[in-house]
Amino acid sequence: MRSELRPAAAGLAAEAAFRLRGVRQVRDGRTTLDGIDLDLPRGGFTALIGPSGSGKTSLLRLLNRLDDPASGTIEFLGRPIAEYRVRELRRRIGFVFQAPVMFPGTVLANLQAAHGLAKAEVPPVDESGARELLALAGLDPDFVGRQALDLSGGEKQRVALARALTTAPEVLLLDEPTAALDPEVADRLVHTLSELRVSRSLTMVMVTHRLREARIAATYVAMLEAGRVVEAGEAGALLREPQQARTRAFLQAGEGELG
Repeated sequence: MRSELRPAAAGLAAEAAFRLRGVRQVRDGRTTLDGIDLDLPRGGFTALIGPSGSGKTSLLRLLNRLDDPASGTIEFLGRPIAEYRVRELRRRIGFVFQAPVMFPGTVLANLQAAHGLAKAEVPPVDESGARELLALAGLDPDFVGRQALDLSGGEKQRVALARALTTAPEVLLLDEPTAALDPEVADRLVHTLSELRVSRSLTMVMVTHRLREARIAATYVAMLEAGRVVEAGEAGALLREPQQARTRAFLQAGEGELG
């Protein structure tokens, strides 16, 4: 392995929500992750950055078992992730996709559709609860009666976020949730996510191609390239003074705004 692709020591966090060791992934005969060693801090906001095709989304999909690795180990809160029942795992680890899928019907109906994954002690989503969730996601509570398919892209993404919150998750995974949004709307959504992490004591892991978003919200950053971790560590230090040449080149070139 080339020296610049070795993970920095800071990539191994003291208290990890997820711990990946020797993780390799193959899709359609192509290696998308190659020997990933990485700890993602509990209670942190991790931004996964890097060029297109670097393996960011492949890594994210492993964290709630949308996919399983070809080899290596993944732990969630100190326990092998494969030992969790998939249903239990996905109620604890929500996923917000790049392109939000809305079901026909009202916003309330869309929020209620997700409740089947929730723990028994989480009450069903009534109109009052839906209004609270929408407010948390930065939407006017009166959206509860709107037709979900008629919403704008930014509104749909916030409904998707509110829907992910219906199961009272411990972790939110976000796959480029602002990719289809204009910069102003994207910034507002990222600020909302940052506030939610604190108010709801959430662990967040977000794939982003916009370095600005990492600077706004991230507490931890992992830079990937060619399926490997180039560098990982506390966000302020890594974005200000990266230790690896490839990270410096990526940040200086502004590839994160374009890739």
